[in-house]
Formats: sequence, structure tokens, C-alpha cells
Amino acid sequence: MITAQLKTYRQSPRKVRLVSDLVKGKSVEKAIEILSVTTKAAALPLVKLIKSAIQSAKNTYSIDEKTLFIKEFRVDAGATLKRSMPRARGSAFPILKRTCHVSLVLDERQTVDNNQSTVKSNKKMQSKPLSVVGSKS
Repeated sequence: MITAQLKTYRQSPRKVRLVSDLVKGKSVEKAIEILSVTTKAAALPLVKLIKSAIQSAKNTYSIDEKTLFIKEFRVDAGATLKRSMPRARGSAFPILKRTCHVSLVLDERQTVDNNQSTVKSNKKMQSKPLSVVGSKS
């Protein structure tokens, strides 16, 4: 498992989760394709995070990029910067500038040979004799 983290990213976690949910469980190549055409602001930093994790996998573990997929993409709330907006009669409304921490976990997808795979018969799919309700047979 290869991990990469983006700490204190200055965007709301709710907005970043919209983008990260698009690519959970997908291969890294497919994820980069999806994020590169996504028009959300969080897409570019997430692409950079995925590419960083891919390079880490190549350099540290010599894993091929084509076998990697996104196992976990977690977006947690970070520190909130508190500001205030002056309002009428000397009062102030709070402004919360939210940040988030993004954690990415990549894993290697195991390839299965088609020659060695076996198909198990499903008991529910087997035909059963039909019985008519109310008949005594």
C-alpha cells in the first residue's frame, strides 16, 4: 500500500469530497483522465497528489503504474481560520475559512489468468420444478 497526503489544503472538505468521490476505486490512469476534464478547483491538486503517489510507488517499490488503483481517498477537516465581517450596529458575523487534509492510499490490483478461473454454479439459478399453489401433488 502506497500512501500520499496533502495537508492543510485551503478549500472546504465538502467541496473536495465531491471531486474525490468521482475516482474512488478506479485505476490511477482512469482517475487522472477523469480529474483532468473535471472543472472543479480541487481537481488539479488531487491530480498532483495521485501523480506523487505513483512516483513514490515506482521509486520505492518498483511497481508498475498500470496495476495501481485507488483503494482509499479520505478527505478530513483541517484547521479552520476564523475571520469576522463587520455588520450593522457594531456587531460582527463570523467567516470560517476551512481547510482539509487529503489522504490517498494506492494498492496493487492482482491480475487473474482467464485460463485458471473457474465458474461456480449458483444454486439459485438452477431450475426447480414448479408447483401450483393449492394443488395436492
